Amino acid sequence: MLKFLLILSTLCAGYLHAANDDYQLNAGDSIRIYVYGEPDLTFANVLIGQSGRIPYPFLGELKVEGKTANHVQQILVDGLKPDYLIAPRISVSVVKYRPFFVNGEVKRPGGLAFQPGLTLRKAISLAGGFTGRANKKEVLVIVDGKASQEERKVGLDYQVQPGDIITVQDTFF
Repeated sequence: MLKFLLILSTLCAGYLHAANDDYQLNAGDSIRIYVYGEPDLTFANVLIGQSGRIPYPFLGELKVEGKTANHVQQILVDGLKPDYLIAPRISVSVVKYRPFFVNGEVKRPGGLAFQPGLTLRKAISLAGGFTGRANKKEVLVIVDGKASQEERKVGLDYQVQPGDIITVQDTFF
């Protein structure tokens, strides 16, 4: 049974890893670091702090904000290889994405857990749906990580990203 769970865990991590090769990590994300044969260097759930850094044995504080899981994996390999491990085999994957936020004319505004493949239509459903006063044709989004922090109008098929701030405006009619 343990062998089956390990295989299933690896397959799931591989799926998430492959689906998000370009996904940039940020504060609030949790990652899994697996170092084959090294349980003291393996961590099932590492939360990325507000500083965008994570602590790691032997290497200290590592800046992971703005980097992909593949990039973090390479940083770990490069850091451990010369002095601590001969040929490290390391896997890094996203365990939990930072939340996104829905406010305005929805029934249950607030932060929600991100899931890959989430559209704005689904996100509104998770927030309880539109209120009776909601403007269903004009929804604004501030994309997390963009320096400008400008709101932009999006449609209901918009692909929500972790950290997005979604505002459903009211209508005058």
